[in-house]
Order: sequence, then structure tokens, then C-alpha cells
Amino acid sequence: MVSNPVHGLPFLPGMSFKDSTKTAFHRSQTLSYRNGYAVVRRPTVGIGGDRLQVNQLSQAELDELANKAPVLTYGQPKQAPPAEFIPAHVAFDKKVLKFDAYFQEDVPMSTEEHYRIRQVKIYYYLEDDSMSVIEPVVENSGIPQGKLIKRQRLAKNDRGDHYHWKDLNRGIDITIYGKTFRVVDCDRFTQVFLESQGIELNPPETMALDPYTELRKQPLRKYVTPSDFDQLKQFLTFDKQVLRFYAIWDDTDSMFGECRTYIIHYYLMDDTVEIREVHERNNGRDPFPLLMNRQRVPKVLVENAKNFPQCVLEISDQEVSEWYTAKDFIVGKPLTILGRTFFIYDCDPFTRQYYREKFGISDLPRVDVSKKEPPPVKQELPPYNGYGLVEDSAQNCFALIPKPPRKDVIKMLVNDNKVLRYFAALESPIPEDKDRRFVFSYFLATDMISIFEPPVRNSGIIGGKYLGRTKVVKPYSLVENPVYYSPSDFFIGAVIEVFGHRFVILDTDDYVLKYMESNAAQYSPEALLSVQNHVRKREPPAPELENKQTEVDPGVQELEALIDTIQKQLKDHPCKDGIREAFQVYDKEASGYVDKEMFFKICDSLNVPVDDSLIKELIRMCSHGEDKIDYYNFVRAFSN
Repeated sequence: MVSNPVHGLPFLPGMSFKDSTKTAFHRSQTLSYRNGYAVVRRPTVGIGGDRLQVNQLSQAELDELANKAPVLTYGQPKQAPPAEFIPAHVAFDKKVLKFDAYFQEDVPMSTEEHYRIRQVKIYYYLEDDSMSVIEPVVENSGIPQGKLIKRQRLAKNDRGDHYHWKDLNRGIDITIYGKTFRVVDCDRFTQVFLESQGIELNPPETMALDPYTELRKQPLRKYVTPSDFDQLKQFLTFDKQVLRFYAIWDDTDSMFGECRTYIIHYYLMDDTVEIREVHERNNGRDPFPLLMNRQRVPKVLVENAKNFPQCVLEISDQEVSEWYTAKDFIVGKPLTILGRTFFIYDCDPFTRQYYREKFGISDLPRVDVSKKEPPPVKQELPPYNGYGLVEDSAQNCFALIPKPPRKDVIKMLVNDNKVLRYFAALESPIPEDKDRRFVFSYFLATDMISIFEPPVRNSGIIGGKYLGRTKVVKPYSLVENPVYYSPSDFFIGAVIEVFGHRFVILDTDDYVLKYMESNAAQYSPEALLSVQNHVRKREPPAPELENKQTEVDPGVQELEALIDTIQKQLKDHPCKDGIREAFQVYDKEASGYVDKEMFFKICDSLNVPVDDSLIKELIRMCSHGEDKIDYYNFVRAFSN
């Protein structure tokens, strides 16, 4: 009966007990670090915490020490230090034994091969006694290859024993999972390791070859049919030799046709032709490289082959009596390929040298096919139609989306609200128009002119705005370079032609004379003198200066009498100063009229006594229509 070695009790159920003081059953750590260096530490405690007898000697060592007589001359001998302990996973780390082997695989469903030889590599890892079998991958083999058996400990018999490196040698058979591998050789490291461990290696064997693979390596038997022309010689002689021609295809005779440039390549190795397109930047075409793919081009077809479906079937030598060759491509001659006529105008230096040596043609000059550009068409503006400004209308001829002409902003800021006013008469052969009078307003900020006709009662003509603000072109000026009326063209006696109507300047206001004297360089001496003489002769100021009609009319006489009465009554009234300027600020068109609502607001701001009976009568007589008031005649009642 087996007894417990510690307690002396039988090793039977109920006679053994578990030591509850033992809780750690791991192996002691043998590696540690000290000051950053790996240090091997010898274990002193075993599994379960039992202390190891590291200094315990065997019986043979005790007998040797007992029989040995120490030499007293040298004293007591020193005890040798214990050997360093190195674990197996450190000692055999990255040390692998490599064996070359093969196994035979049956091929039952093939008539060309009955078995197949598959070569493998057997790796044995010394650190943990594991093995793996890997088959090198063969391209296009059609067999799953690579790792046949992954790394693991492999059993060698039914008892559970595993393969050890002592079981491996050259020239032996090993069985793994039912497959028998024949080991034929090993690498240099494996040979040295096994010999160092005292294993005698068998001589290496030759690796068996797969018979079907060796059969595939044999060259195929070729059958060459003799021909009159040796195409192989042509291929070897003219390989990579290409004739390059520069041609044009002129299709300008057809609708929407054009003249396009192409490059024709003639391959001497097989007499094929390729046509490439030449693209220029921003030509509007897709960058398709080829017009015609590389092919043999027929020159003359057989009579019976004219109805041959070329778009479906490929043309052979039976349908063609003559193909295009190198002698058909000549610089300066047209060439018809697949229905298109190309004109060859140049070639490269290699092509010239080939024609010189092959055909004796030494003169292949370049043909100038560049077309002279027509002279640029002068852009002429259409005749002015009279609508809008000339510069504004001309913008429609310069751009698809017209932009407004540029304005002189500095001039507009300097001359803002500066207006020159002139009194003019219409020069017309019609008797009814001889007595019509007009007020010209010249705006210095924009060089525009507006014309206003003061209304006259019982004249039969509706007064008011005659011409809105616009630039007036001088007669006989060109449409490309129009000349507009400027302030220097307005003086006493000047004739101003506005869209076919002629006006004669009769009078000006006082501001015109001040402007002319301050800008005398813009005016001629005669024009300045005519205005100065006319102003001096006005005693008292002429009614024309105030833009009023002077015809003798009962209504006009009544208005003049009422104005004189009001002038005497309001001789010292404080509202007389600045009343004209106040109305002119709100009269942007210089028409002489303002709205009734604005009129009463201005009168209220200037303390004008509009409730007075005479003032009410004057407002009634100066009313024009339902919502306008003639402030020119109204202001006269407040001037001296």
C-alpha cells in the first residue's frame, strides 16, 4: 500500500488532506531587472512554496568529498559558484530547425497524371518543441497552398508521445495526420545543431520532382508552314521602326466641315497604318487619341468584294488585291484611306532617310499648308437710332451682357447741383411755333440738357417738359466718336440743334455769366463778350430771365398788376430772402413747377402769408393743373 511520505498515512481516500497553508502554486520568477539590466535569478522556492534544497549534494558528490584529502599548503579550497539557470524559451528563442520534404498525393480524376509530388518545408521550433508544415506557393497552380499544418506539438503515436528533435533526421519518413512526409535534406543550422547533440545524420537525398510539372516545362512542338515571304525576318529587321507623316484632312467643302491635322504612322514590321489626331488647346473637342486604330489598309479591293460587309467581318487577303505599302505614302500627294482623303505635307527625318535609302527619293520638301488669316474685320457700329445715349447703346455691340459706361465721379461731385439756364426760341417755318419760348437747363455734373416750355394760357399749346435729361449730340458728328454740346456752345445768338429742332439762345440767367467769367478758358472771347453785353443792357431785368412768357394778354396783364400790388405790400417782409433758391432745390428738373403739397410746405417754412387774399389769388393764377404750381411767377411777387 502506498503511504503518504509526509505523514506516514496510507494514500487512500479519507487518509490524505490538503494543506490549507499553501495557496501559491506558480513557478518562481527566474528573470528580473536591476539598474536597467536583465539579471538571472536562481529560484529558491518550488511549486507550492516549498523551499528548494539548492545546496544539496548527490551521494556520489558526498563520497568524493569524503575521500578527498585537502592540501593544507593552499588552505581550504573555495566552493565553486552555482551555474546560471537559463530557461528553455530564452536559450532556444528564434532557433528553428528546417527540413526539406515532400509527400505524394493521388490524382484519380485525371488522364494526364496519376499522382502529384508536393514539396514542403518542415519547421521545428526548439523553444517549445512545436512543428509546422508549409508548402511554397506556386503561381497559377490551382491548388490551395501555403500553411498546411499550423504550428503545434504533433503526436507521433497513439500513446500521446510527441515528436522531438531527436526523432528527426534526413532520409526518414514521418507520418503527420495520416500523411507520410519523406525528409530529404535540412539547412546548415539544423545540421550543425543535430551534430552538436551527438546525432549522426543520414546523407541527403535528391528532392523528388512532379512529373506533370516537368512535362509542362518541355517546349511545345511547332509546325511552321513555309511561305513566299519571311514575316519573321521582316519583324526582326524592322522592329520599332515607324514612318511618321504629317497630313491634313480638308473637309471645308461640306457643311460644317473644317481642316484638321493628323499624324499617320506606318509600321514597317507588319505594314500596318495608324492615324492619330492632333489636338490643340481649347479646340473644343474631346481628347480622343486615335482616328483609326492600327491595322492593314486595303488599297484595291477585288471586284467581287465590293459588297463585302466590311463593318461586320474582317477583310482578308481574298477580298483585297493590293494593300497600302510604304511606297504609297509620298509627301505632297493625297492619299485616300477608308473614304477620307488626306494630304501629306511633311514627314520626320527618319522617314526621309528611309525613302532615300530604300526608294532613292532624296527630295521630300515640306509643303506649306498654312492658310493666311483674313484681315481683321473692322468693327463698325450701327447707325444711331436715337434711343438713349450713344455710349450706352454702343455697349450692346461690345459685349453680350452690356455694362453701363463709366462715369466721371470727380466731375459729378465737384459740379453737383450746378445748373446753367438759358432762354431760347424755336426756329421753325411754322407760324404757330415762332412765339414759343423754352428754358434750357445744362447740368454741369453729367453734361446733360433738359428743355422746359413755360405754359402760356390760351396759346393752344400744352407747356411743360419738352425734353428730359439727356446728352445732345452735335449735328454732323460721327457715331463712332460722338461730340456732345458743352457749355462753350451756349451763348447769346447761338443755334442749338436738338434732334432736328433748331433753337436760338436769347437770354441767360446771372449764374451763367458768373460761371463763364470764372471759367473763361472754356469759352471763346466772342461768346463771353456777347453774354456780358446782353446782361448790361437789361434795365430792368427782362422777363425772359425769369423764364416767363411776355406776350400781351389780358390774363398776363392781370397777373402783372397783381404782382406789382403784392410787391408794394410785402416790401419789407422777411420771407423775400432765399425764396427762389428754396423752390429750386426741390425742382430737380428745373421745370419751374413744384407739387402743391411741397409748395405749401416751403411757404410754411419761409413764413409766407398764404392766408392773405392777394396771395391766395396769386396762387390761383399760378396753378397749373390740379397738382402743380408755377413758382417762377409766384417768386416775382417777392423780388424787388
